[in-house]
Amino acid sequence: MGGKKFGFDADKFVHELVDSIIGDHYPVPDRMLVHNEQVVHEYLQWAMCGTPRPKGTFKLYAVEGGTAAMCYIFKSLKSNRILNPGDTIALGVPIFTPYLEMAHLEDYDLKFVEVHAKQEERFQYPDDEIKKLLDPKIKAFFIVNPGNPFAVALSADTIKKIGAVLKKRPDLILLTDDVYGTFVPGFRSLMGEFPKNTIGVYSYSKYFGCTGWRLGTIAVHEDNIFDEMIARHPEPTKKLLDKRYGTLTLEPRKLAFIDRIVADSRDVALNHTAGLSLPQQVMMTLFSLSELMDEKKNYQKACIGIVKKRVEATIEGLGIEVSPNELFDYYYGLIDFEFWARKYLDEDMVKWMKANVHPLDIVFRLAEDHGIVLLNGSGFAAPDWSVRISFANLEDHVYDDIGRAVRAIARGYNQAYQAATGKGGKSAGPTARKRDVR
Repeated sequence: MGGKKFGFDADKFVHELVDSIIGDHYPVPDRMLVHNEQVVHEYLQWAMCGTPRPKGTFKLYAVEGGTAAMCYIFKSLKSNRILNPGDTIALGVPIFTPYLEMAHLEDYDLKFVEVHAKQEERFQYPDDEIKKLLDPKIKAFFIVNPGNPFAVALSADTIKKIGAVLKKRPDLILLTDDVYGTFVPGFRSLMGEFPKNTIGVYSYSKYFGCTGWRLGTIAVHEDNIFDEMIARHPEPTKKLLDKRYGTLTLEPRKLAFIDRIVADSRDVALNHTAGLSLPQQVMMTLFSLSELMDEKKNYQKACIGIVKKRVEATIEGLGIEVSPNELFDYYYGLIDFEFWARKYLDEDMVKWMKANVHPLDIVFRLAEDHGIVLLNGSGFAAPDWSVRISFANLEDHVYDDIGRAVRAIARGYNQAYQAATGKGGKSAGPTARKRDVR
């Protein structure tokens, strides 16, 4: 495939694979192996960019999973004075917890505004939330797409709304963490729609079930606003950056932002050791090629089928039906207990529960009474009364148990409410009705 699709010289491609798998020297070039970058670029075009594909080329940096990508991007945005202490960013919430935590660190000291995906909007960002991005104080918008923990991808309409913001604010930075995109057929990332403004993060960990390999990429388009922002810095700032990167090149002002990320990942002085280990890059090549060769996408269908079956078992245990959502990735699930109880139980009971029960009681009851350990949603800036389920790592038969356990806890709260108030109420065993609980 390397020869037919990419026009590789067979000997050079095989030499890169064989020489690299030995792991006996530092990555050269330090950003990414030549053939690997081309293969991964094509894979990302399929996995992330959707239709139509953006013109031009993304420059890629192979890193130690999405975790490293986050650290390196935060560091380089600060080092290059694109984001400075005291600046304001927007976070699309609920969101993967480290994005909330890193902004608070004294290393970055960023203020942030929460842009809320609403459950009643099927976890899309409504107009009043998107409008927050028009505030010129907001320098960047960071999202996970599809979401973690709510597992829903941005709709075409939401992407269009973000595009309308960019027309008014062409300087807005977008950072999109798209680790779960491959679980949504036809997925469209912001990096496919708005390549000029976007830093893309992808990890192979979830789709290929290879978290231990630590395989990820940072993608920055060759035509991007980051190089333009650096070029517009005042002269004193440019001289500081000349000093920082002057050991790498005689013309540091021509150093592309993606190559600055590489250097910053090793505190510049250790730039010669930067880059993902060569055996890891070989594995990245093989994973990418295996998917690109799978024309019928049988592997993707099988992966989605596994997690979808577990979602369905959980819903059956909850005793409800859920209307289909083509943007749902089935990897995680967010059960908003308050949202659920308000639909199926008495409103007065919900008010009593919020006044007399701590939101964390749910996860403790699940653990103590049912032997089920889930994460509370509040750590992701999700609703306080929510819990997150991962559909990736437990036996199939466990998931209907989770649904029944949540319903049992609701029944217990309802009984306590009735005993405390002397009021009757609906049972906590709803008949099957179509509800969107995602």
